[in-house]
Amino acid sequence: MPRTGDSMRGLAVFIADIRNCKSREQEKKRINKELANIRSKFKGDKQLDGYQKKKYVCKLLFIFLLGNDVDFGHMEAVDLLASNKYTEKQIGYLFISVMMHHSNDLYKLVIQAIKNDLSSKDPVHICLALTCIANIGTPEMAEEIGDEVPKILTSPDTLHGVKKCAALCLLRLFELKSDKFIHAELSSRLIALLSDQHLGVVTSACSLIQALVTANTAEYKGCVSLAVSRLSRIVSSTDLKDYMYYFIAAPWLSVKLLRLLQSYSQPTDSAVYERLKESLETILNRATDPPKSKKIQHTNAKNAVLFEAINLIIHYDSDAALMVRSCNLLGGFLNSKETNLRYLALESLTKLAVSDFSRKAVMKHQETVVQALKNERDLSVRQRAVDLLYAMCDRDQAEEIVGELLAYLEKADYSIREELVLKIAILAEKFAQDYKWYVDVVLNLIRIAGDYIADEVWYRVTQIVINRDDIQAYAAKTVFEALQAPTCHENMVKVGAYILGEFGNLIAGDERSGPIVQFKLLHSMFHLCSNQTKYILLSTYIKLINLFPEIKGDIEEVLGNDNQLRNSDAEIQQRAMEYTKLSQIASSDLLATVLEEMPQFTERESSLLAKLKKKSNTLVKEKDTADGDNTSTQNGSSPVIEERAPPSRPPPPDVNLVELESGTPEDSPVLNNYSAPPAATAPPEPAAPAAEPSLLDMFGGAPPATDPTKVQVVTGLIECNEAAQPNFKAFICSRNNGILFENEIIQIGVKSEFTGFEGKLQVFYGNKSPLPLQGFNTTLYISPKDQPSLRLEGQKVSQLISAGAQIPQTIKATAVSAFGETPLIQISFSAAGTAHNMVLRLPLLVNKFCKGTGMGAQDFFMRWKNLNLPAQECQKVFKAGKPMDNDLVKGKVQGFGFQVLDGVDPKPDNLVGAGIIVCEGSQIGCLLRLEPSKPAQMYRMTVRSSREGVPELLVNLLSQDL
Repeated sequence: MPRTGDSMRGLAVFIADIRNCKSREQEKKRINKELANIRSKFKGDKQLDGYQKKKYVCKLLFIFLLGNDVDFGHMEAVDLLASNKYTEKQIGYLFISVMMHHSNDLYKLVIQAIKNDLSSKDPVHICLALTCIANIGTPEMAEEIGDEVPKILTSPDTLHGVKKCAALCLLRLFELKSDKFIHAELSSRLIALLSDQHLGVVTSACSLIQALVTANTAEYKGCVSLAVSRLSRIVSSTDLKDYMYYFIAAPWLSVKLLRLLQSYSQPTDSAVYERLKESLETILNRATDPPKSKKIQHTNAKNAVLFEAINLIIHYDSDAALMVRSCNLLGGFLNSKETNLRYLALESLTKLAVSDFSRKAVMKHQETVVQALKNERDLSVRQRAVDLLYAMCDRDQAEEIVGELLAYLEKADYSIREELVLKIAILAEKFAQDYKWYVDVVLNLIRIAGDYIADEVWYRVTQIVINRDDIQAYAAKTVFEALQAPTCHENMVKVGAYILGEFGNLIAGDERSGPIVQFKLLHSMFHLCSNQTKYILLSTYIKLINLFPEIKGDIEEVLGNDNQLRNSDAEIQQRAMEYTKLSQIASSDLLATVLEEMPQFTERESSLLAKLKKKSNTLVKEKDTADGDNTSTQNGSSPVIEERAPPSRPPPPDVNLVELESGTPEDSPVLNNYSAPPAATAPPEPAAPAAEPSLLDMFGGAPPATDPTKVQVVTGLIECNEAAQPNFKAFICSRNNGILFENEIIQIGVKSEFTGFEGKLQVFYGNKSPLPLQGFNTTLYISPKDQPSLRLEGQKVSQLISAGAQIPQTIKATAVSAFGETPLIQISFSAAGTAHNMVLRLPLLVNKFCKGTGMGAQDFFMRWKNLNLPAQECQKVFKAGKPMDNDLVKGKVQGFGFQVLDGVDPKPDNLVGAGIIVCEGSQIGCLLRLEPSKPAQMYRMTVRSSREGVPELLVNLLSQDL
């Protein structure tokens, strides 16, 4: 509200009267009296001057802000917009901004008045108009005035203060009508603002360009070099006059520039990148300098710039030295007294844990993170510690980290228990070297937090037990013992019923877990369970009749009980009746056929990650692991709904783990139809075979496949654009996830998993442009010489990718034998009427099917000597392309697929390893010896294998990444 001096004494008196009112009725009476007076003045014959209009409009505005309705005075406010006096025009704009809706009939007059002020030469009038647009702008206003604001912003005659207002005003208009401001002529002029001499203008322009970049990344690519140049000048400056904030040079602008650079990939111009790298190193160096002020504002500004610089380093993921330094700096914040610093450090370390360069550096802080999990008072910081432990976990630390998470689960806040349960279950499954340990972990989860166990968790444990013969007896024994606890959760009953119904015979030899004991133990919980669990128990009873005919009478007595046959639940009635008749009528052979042991489930991706994505508020990427068991989470498209599984077993969900924004839909058959028995009442009938192309058609260069759902696979040669994939070498060792290709139009990422001789790639196509990609098509190419060695099958994708959308494509690979050439994928589409065609290499390499194996020194050298044929060995001497760090090289070799055998080679610097390439019809043993010469910066690599030609393949691949 403007000042109420002598010039507006009437307003001051009215406000004082309102404040002196003793009751609501008295206040209402005074307001009504004033409203009547103002209305009479507006309708009177006497012409009001600008001062009087301003005074009465101010009173109306005050009355409205007190919560009273005001339905007049709008015309007088519009009249004030035409005044040349600042105070009158200011009150007019204030009234319009607060009280006038865009549907008002006077709105066109308001737009015209704003136009007049924008064309004024008075900078104060221009700023008032721009501020009003930014506050109440509408699409209609953007259409009418949108051309004027850019002119003001880019005019060389415009004052700096007006430019700042214009930039923020244009940002508001862009949000209202983005398509009006996307054209090349405007972009070049806006980018030039980053080199403006006034830092206030640069700060405002940076906010505007950041928003414009999201709509048209390619058009504003020129801003990168200017942003780097400006950032470099700020970082190297020690005195920016009005823009030094507690000894920190322009922290807000620095943060905005660093965020802007995160919209683009690493600069390809070496000079620009070196200048940026120098700035980042300076920021990291200053983080360790003694503080120049003890005030919190200095610390906050300094850390704001530091954390944004670290985010940019993480975004580029290319400089090992910078990433390790960032990790070390963040580790120092873990013991900070500031809660916010500890939170941000854990969050940034979680992002660093996904990179090959900084993963080991993050691992060094494991003990500190565990202590934070145990002792931290703030719940949000503990949650970030959980996320970091989840991200840094690998096979070596899995048991320790899962143990710590289980211990924390017992005292964890109830709001995060479900998410924590999912993370523990995922880690236990992913990194289990002994699946007995996995069974123990899941049963512990059910015991500790049974109310928070999602159905997917117990579905998954039953699938794994069925698929693994070596743990079935152990699982049956363990779950039997768990069911004997004084308090047993219902989810434990479900798991126990399913496993004992299938494998109870494996522990029946012990009289303490004999057939009748198992049955009575399960039935003792029947009356305590929900109907859903009762369905499973009834199905288990009929399974037990098949396993143990000697207790048939006891079970039939339960099935034929009136409590079941006349139950109010129709499903229980039906099951009890059908199972009773089945046991009475069917012969033992028929019963054994009908109730035979469940076949193994097809290996599919776990749905636990999808469930976790739904529960988690933060996007935690899964790390690339050296053994190739990793996955990652990215933003993306809609979920792929899980297929309905046979009702006789926990459904094996098949979910798009990368793209899923939410969990399984509420109407998913997986969750709502698990009312069927856990054990099959009849063997599942095989589905009708799909019309798939024959192997000859698919792999022999015959005509394309006729199945419209399958992508075309061609045997032949096609030229690949190697320059488009500068980071492809990163996929050779360790990395299974990442960006294959990216430009201003499209981003192509991949997530892959390999089990035995089978591999599964999820390729994601993201449209970065503001226009749809049309005619989208992909074709797979296999080298003719690899046609017998590799089978590919791909799912066809939609021909239309909407602006900003992302679609997945699944490609399945089978290694029939060792193959040499990388398969190619041809991608074609049109954008804005321009055709695009690219050929990329898929990260499908023969070493992805290699599994490390251990052996002692004697075995190694005995096998090494046995592989003495010339075609069984390949040796190569080459210059090191990266720092010859022992730990880094060891990680590369392990990521490649070999198991490093410590203490085998007599020379400590030498590295030896062993692995087995798993193919569909055979297994190929491979041995490696790597001899580094640090003074000469050279390697000598020798690989021997039982299959001719394989050593040369492996040597050529591994040497590329060293």
